[in-house]
Amino acid sequence: MAGLDMEIRFLKGVGEKRAAAFAKLGIHTVGDLLCHFPRRYEDRTHYTPIAAAQPDEWVCIRAMVATEPTVSRIRRGLELVKLRVVDDSGSVSVTYFNQTYIKNQLLRGETYYFYGKLSGEGKARAMANPDWEPESAPAVTTRCIMPVYRLSAGLGNKYMIGCVRRALELAGEDVPDYLPESVRQAQGLAQARFSYENIHLPTDLEMLELARRRLIFEEFFVLACAMERMGKRAKNKSGFTVKKPQPEQFYSRLPFSPTGAQRRAAEQCMDDMASGCSMNRLIQGDVGSGKTMVAAACVWAVCAAGRQAAFMAPTEILAEQHFRTLSAFLEPFGITVELLTGAMSVKAKREAKARLASGQAQAVVGTHALLTADTEFAALSLVITDEQHRFGVEQRSALAVKGDRPHTLVMSATPIPRTLALMIYGDLDVSVLDELPPGRQKVDTFCVNSSYHQRLNNFIRKQAAAGYQTFVVCPMVEESDTDTPAAADLKSAVDWAEQLRRELPELRIQCIHGKMKPKEKDAVMKSVVNGEADVLVSTTVIEVGVDVPRASLMLVENAERFGLSQLHQLRGRVGRGNQKSWCVLVTDNQSEETRARMKIMCSTADGFEISRADLAMRGPGDFFGSRQHGLPEMRIADLCGDITIMQTAQEAAKELLARDADLASPECRALAKRIETLFSDGNIIMS
Repeated sequence: MAGLDMEIRFLKGVGEKRAAAFAKLGIHTVGDLLCHFPRRYEDRTHYTPIAAAQPDEWVCIRAMVATEPTVSRIRRGLELVKLRVVDDSGSVSVTYFNQTYIKNQLLRGETYYFYGKLSGEGKARAMANPDWEPESAPAVTTRCIMPVYRLSAGLGNKYMIGCVRRALELAGEDVPDYLPESVRQAQGLAQARFSYENIHLPTDLEMLELARRRLIFEEFFVLACAMERMGKRAKNKSGFTVKKPQPEQFYSRLPFSPTGAQRRAAEQCMDDMASGCSMNRLIQGDVGSGKTMVAAACVWAVCAAGRQAAFMAPTEILAEQHFRTLSAFLEPFGITVELLTGAMSVKAKREAKARLASGQAQAVVGTHALLTADTEFAALSLVITDEQHRFGVEQRSALAVKGDRPHTLVMSATPIPRTLALMIYGDLDVSVLDELPPGRQKVDTFCVNSSYHQRLNNFIRKQAAAGYQTFVVCPMVEESDTDTPAAADLKSAVDWAEQLRRELPELRIQCIHGKMKPKEKDAVMKSVVNGEADVLVSTTVIEVGVDVPRASLMLVENAERFGLSQLHQLRGRVGRGNQKSWCVLVTDNQSEETRARMKIMCSTADGFEISRADLAMRGPGDFFGSRQHGLPEMRIADLCGDITIMQTAQEAAKELLARDADLASPECRALAKRIETLFSDGNIIMS
């Protein structure tokens, strides 16, 4: 592996300066370079007669230089080389910018292959800066499938291809290979050397597909093995045994009848906690599916066994709401629930912590304040985190160390495909709430441009007159937040609230945003919940959890600035009462991507379908946020598009680990070492 471990600066043609440019791409060694796969490919294998080429089409043509190349200086810093090339069907005017050396390289009467974007028609056909090669030269940039790489300043695509060629020569057969031979053969996959060569420099599309499938499978397979082993370790950990109560005792005191999905999830949790092993379960459900009730049932079971439970939420507003909800569910059983947030007074926090430490308080709902060193518990046996992807992976276990073999329950209103959930949360069992409680209103969704604002104001008046409330969400807090040209037309919560107060003086309009003090936010939200405001203008602080049954209208300004899953969460803030509800997305952006995203929002309310589309459009890093999902970066696999290969890899991983749980056989040595590296690099956090 010496060749793969060699620093990139020592590769022929690199050196110190370009090594710094490679470092910006995360490439430090020859092995890193070989794992820097092309982001796309251009099929240049077929050449097109000039007359058959269409305007604005990227084409490869075979043509003879018909005129002597001429150089003309347009102005200082801009020199043009011009020539005309012909084939049997027509001619093309070719221009190169600031490449005067080409004048002596393209010879009149010689035939070359050119690849570029064609413009114009007839005698006005033209190409600017096309790649070119002599007819007799090896196919390097024409007549080939051209890899296109992610680059940084100082690194061109042709240069990158040259470096990859040299890296492949240096590596020989010694390329990264973590796939056991028995698995490779069982799956009918290509060998490692073939795959690396053809993923970078494919001879044809069929070879490229063989290479791509092998490397995608290997990437998923390694991750699946890592997560499967991680899950088994978590499941083998002992946990405090909570004797399973009769769930009907809890359900009978609720003001509603739980859905079948809620009952199933709650009983799965209770079975886990009664098993003697540590529960590690994810409750995943769409907006309004009733995850909090499942959490309350778990808290009830733990407290009935004489133990304590802690519930951690990502924001103070959400923590306070969960506190109110859990208190209402649990008070009939005499269970005391504490609230612990950073906004509380020093005295209130000290007293709450004292009740937790003594065991006087049986449950607590809080924010990151629960993680402070002086927060202690008498008998913590259940840890619940809400909106799991909003916490760093380290925080997920920070609360658990305060208890005695506590059980872990995480909840997320960001629904993702079950197969992907199992990959991301490999150490967790997954329960899905796939039913909405009876009475949950369908929210009709529309997309309009800003010319509709007057009509929207009239709609707001109509809702207020009927006793209902409106949310207006803006992407910024204040106009001064950014002075970039791209932000010039963005609505800010503070300024938009002032404008609405001028346009709708008869209505009670409140504003809330993340820069406000906690007490100010609390006062605003209380006024909204109590029906003392007709309109709430806000930033995305209301994205998750806020429950206002009288809210019937959600307006999202500059909707193009939000991800699909975020828009779905915002839409979930309305439709919680008995009245008809609407969501209106306002955008003047007419890009193809924006139109596609708005169409999805208007056509479906299925959170799983929306999240799949969001994941496909934005990728896992943006979707889950700053690598907090705990996954290592995917070098070639597409978490959404390659789901079938992912499933196959997961099954193969289970089969391998069933016969070699410790990966101790000789064929698994490289795989075991790679998994160890994944853990040690902090990409995956062991439970």
